[in-house]
Amino acid sequence: MRPKARLSVAGFVNRRTFTKAVLTGLGAAAIPPVTAGAATQQAATSQSSAAKQLRIGCTSLVWGVFPRAPEPLETAVRDMSELGYKGFETFGQVVEDWDKKGTLEKLISQHKIPLISAYAPLNVIDPSVRKNEIDTIVRWGKILRKYGATFLVIEAGGAKRAGYDFAAHRSNIVAALNDYGKAMADLGLGSGLHQHTGTAIETRDEVYAVMESVDTGIFKFAPDVGQLQKGGADAAKIVKDFASITVHMHLKDYVSGPHMGGYSPLGIGMVDLKSILETMEQANPKANIMHELDPSRNMPYTPRQTAEISKWYLQKLGYVLGTS
Repeated sequence: MRPKARLSVAGFVNRRTFTKAVLTGLGAAAIPPVTAGAATQQAATSQSSAAKQLRIGCTSLVWGVFPRAPEPLETAVRDMSELGYKGFETFGQVVEDWDKKGTLEKLISQHKIPLISAYAPLNVIDPSVRKNEIDTIVRWGKILRKYGATFLVIEAGGAKRAGYDFAAHRSNIVAALNDYGKAMADLGLGSGLHQHTGTAIETRDEVYAVMESVDTGIFKFAPDVGQLQKGGADAAKIVKDFASITVHMHLKDYVSGPHMGGYSPLGIGMVDLKSILETMEQANPKANIMHELDPSRNMPYTPRQTAEISKWYLQKLGYVLGTS
């Protein structure tokens, strides 16, 4: 297990202390200047890169892409492509918006980076809205299939954590996820649970209760490892326990600081990312691994710079980004 950079909240207050934390967590030698050229970046890549099989993409969230604000997607996709990430993910509603405008195909072809997946917050509590939710994801799924994407990431929405009784909703949650999984399987697409803080499935025990009950023949595990850690769980242990059905992942680090929802670029927080990636290399090297980071006000770096820092960490582990 790699040493962890245990950072206090104060350690992420401004750009100077953030930079210091990055250098401490990754090692100064691993991080070239933000404007470093391709030769410098390539030099940071481990000699073991040839043995790595996972292809690591990126989500558009840190660029501020939301259903209500789809416009930054072009900047996000351009940056990801230029940094060498292997694919992108955004919200299902954003995919639909760009498809309706007739601009999604051009975006993908111009930047030569594939659309891998879409993110769907769905109600899993109220059975009366389930048909409408299925109609929505079937519509999104057809668009995903049109552009060669293969996966729908499903967030278990519809719950308010204050006074929340998971046991009372468990059967509805499992039934809803099975129905959503079947709807996607009928389209030839995969789907899986993305547990998330503040949703119907947040804690370690809730994750185990659901994933041990759903039909894993049609519905898989698609965790956010940073969210697991933030929720008090051992993310690496959970991934290892469900490795055989983990086919999609949001790769995120967590430092419990004031920026970016407490998350950070890869390699400087408390998530055992190295162990998680090693587990996936052995169990399912064809899994979709999507780096993600939340946006926030007064971010210490630009979205692109956070993606660069994460790229350097991945290179340190032996992953090659920037080549086909």
